[in-house]
Amino acid sequence: MQFCQIAALVAAVTTVYAFTHGPDYESLPLNTLFPGPWENNIRAPINKSHIVPVKVFNYEGAVTGQATSLENGHIDGGASWSMGPGGLITLEFGENIAGRVCFDVESFTNEPYLALTYSESSFFAGRESDTTDEARDRDLALYFSVERNGTNCVAASYNRGGFKYLTVVMPEHETEEGFWHEGHKAPQRTGLHQEVVSWYELAEQKVFGWMDSKRSKASRKPRVTISGVFVNCTSFPSNPNGRAYTGYFDSSSSLLNRVWYAGAYTLQLSTLDPREGSALISYNRHIDHNKAPDGSWYSNFTIANGSTVTTDGAKRDRVVWPGDMTIAIPGIAVSTYDMLAVRNALNTIYDHRLADGSMPYAGLPLVGKFSAFSDTYHLHTLIGTYLYVLYSGDLEWLRDRWTAYVRALEISIRKVDEHNLLYVTSPYDWIRPGMRGRNVEASALLYEALGNSIILSTWLDKKSRQQLAVWKNTRDALSKGIASLYCEQDGLFSDNDEERGCNGVDKVLPQDGNSWALLSNSISPHFHAFNVSENLRKRWVKVGAPAVEFPNVISPFASSFELLGHIAAGNSDAAVELIELMWGYMLDGPGMTNSTLLEGYRTDGYIHYPAFREPARTSHAHGWAAGPTTVLMQGIIGINLNSPLGRTWTIDPHLTKWLEYARGGFATKLGKFEVEVSRMRTLTTHRKVEVLKVAVPAGTSGIISWRGKIKSVGISDTQAGQRLSLYRYVDGSGSDSILSLTDDIESSFVRDDTWVKPIAEKRPDGVIDWAALKKYSELGVSRLDQSLGTSESLQGIKGKGTGADTPVR
Repeated sequence: MQFCQIAALVAAVTTVYAFTHGPDYESLPLNTLFPGPWENNIRAPINKSHIVPVKVFNYEGAVTGQATSLENGHIDGGASWSMGPGGLITLEFGENIAGRVCFDVESFTNEPYLALTYSESSFFAGRESDTTDEARDRDLALYFSVERNGTNCVAASYNRGGFKYLTVVMPEHETEEGFWHEGHKAPQRTGLHQEVVSWYELAEQKVFGWMDSKRSKASRKPRVTISGVFVNCTSFPSNPNGRAYTGYFDSSSSLLNRVWYAGAYTLQLSTLDPREGSALISYNRHIDHNKAPDGSWYSNFTIANGSTVTTDGAKRDRVVWPGDMTIAIPGIAVSTYDMLAVRNALNTIYDHRLADGSMPYAGLPLVGKFSAFSDTYHLHTLIGTYLYVLYSGDLEWLRDRWTAYVRALEISIRKVDEHNLLYVTSPYDWIRPGMRGRNVEASALLYEALGNSIILSTWLDKKSRQQLAVWKNTRDALSKGIASLYCEQDGLFSDNDEERGCNGVDKVLPQDGNSWALLSNSISPHFHAFNVSENLRKRWVKVGAPAVEFPNVISPFASSFELLGHIAAGNSDAAVELIELMWGYMLDGPGMTNSTLLEGYRTDGYIHYPAFREPARTSHAHGWAAGPTTVLMQGIIGINLNSPLGRTWTIDPHLTKWLEYARGGFATKLGKFEVEVSRMRTLTTHRKVEVLKVAVPAGTSGIISWRGKIKSVGISDTQAGQRLSLYRYVDGSGSDSILSLTDDIESSFVRDDTWVKPIAEKRPDGVIDWAALKKYSELGVSRLDQSLGTSESLQGIKGKGTGADTPVR
């Protein structure tokens, strides 16, 4: 994706030094490629097969033992407690995690069974789980029998995706709601009431210790003593060491550092064994014919081929959604390089494309019987294709998919009408209303996809003069059409040219559409771009950037695109400001996990994604929220790949007014890319400078564009591992040219200890439109129940290449 606008043509720098070998995503490295203190920010567990809780969040009733004395305190050496009927204990883990729960049982009596509930947020921790499906407001508790001393684990089918809080209850009454673990059943207990015994029997018991063994067993209530709890995490199956990152980020902002790693970890939790997919039980049923009761859950539905796949979220939906991948793919590439998970996700979309060649709205189980088309998600698949090939270098895969890719692109091209805009016939997007007509977001997505397609055809040497002419002409037409949606009085683009247009009765100036107009570089003249960026910035509230196209919503998905749009518009200050404002809240706000990033919330800050009626359904580990992991690497550190694996590249760093220093890097199969930029002073004159250090793989070439300054640098016969070092004056007193440094940089400069971080602008509280909240609260359910289930529901959206019901296998 062409996220960064290069301000000027700069001289090429051919490198013949530095790193010569990089990671192979078919067999990822078992140790980090960039060791350093920044590894303290990695949220992935040190031992993914044995994750233990860190504190007792709550306990009630018949619970005794060590754990009860540690309420709201840390547990040393694991939790230990004894529990009887009516007892409850809620354990808190250090991070949002996923996996199979195991209990180390010390002893048990009279066939005890436990009710297990899970929650990502502290707001929903307790006797009921949070929610994975639409069938009920809360998931049922999982009933689990304790069958032996020693380790008792739930089966692989009950791998829970996404939870920070585990509540263990011993039900007091067998009528409490729950569903039974497969192979387990309710115990056949008798005589659990308190029996009446005579005075002489009591005397015998006291004097001689006599007791009828049958009566003793029957009169005892069930009890279990547990010496430890742990979770075996099965997410990110490509690497047994979840901390073996292939990229890193570090800066003077501890908050930015946490956000970058939270995004990386969110993408890890959302990457699954394909056999453990789909939390949508009612939709799985049409394929696996499960008889699971409403409110139950499991994780044993196969959503793709292979050993790993990236999905939308850890808790739900655990399904491949193409829109999410546009954010996820570059984030994965610069953090863990799990490109195999990306390829498998793309394969499941390509392998289930619709009869006319359209790409499906989502992967299994929402294809086949539930086939639907989305104009925007169709294009996200094409953009994801470009991103995958860019970072993986997998040209053979692209050759195999090229015919299907071109056919899909032509479907969207045919929908560009006489107004030079893509005419949207499908209402389906990221669960936002109003997606129809000549839409700015869809048109900008096609503009981006066409530019990428021209590049892809060059990589494959598939340059058909006639085909390229059509793509370029369509792209030029779209630029004109998008410009026609610009509202001069607002300095922003409207959603369409009808009722949601500049003069429409329901005028909407969408966050997603304006962001895509920026990041696709489709805006002409370009001076409008910075104004659009600033006008988006003016709309921010205390907890983030509102997605005005969906009332009451803060969407990390749309806001991730806004971040990329600010970078493309040359407004990197705004990008960093928004990350600290919004993603900082997503980490530390009430009810958040402090470790992963959620799919959406309300403009007043409450953790309710308004696409769903029930707040407990919000996913707190959703890959589409991980935009900062890409933005900080591409837009602030400034490393951008221009050809597969980074054989050609652009380094375009932006320290912004918010940072004293920033450094980071990542690796592809070619080797490591690494950049550091910092504020310093000269030792001799004390002038303020910015210092830039760059290291790239041997045999690659690229350009350096730094604050609009141009410096031609040629490097040859340099020892492997040496860095290119540059500096420029920033104090405004005299020359500010970039100069090449050949000496040791530490001998010439010292840290600028006079720099002070500016104070961020205060933002107003978000205001809820309660009528709109109620109106749109069922969108998330209706997009599946009403749009995917029957052929009749598709009739209203069929038209120019919308797709059909039958997938191509």
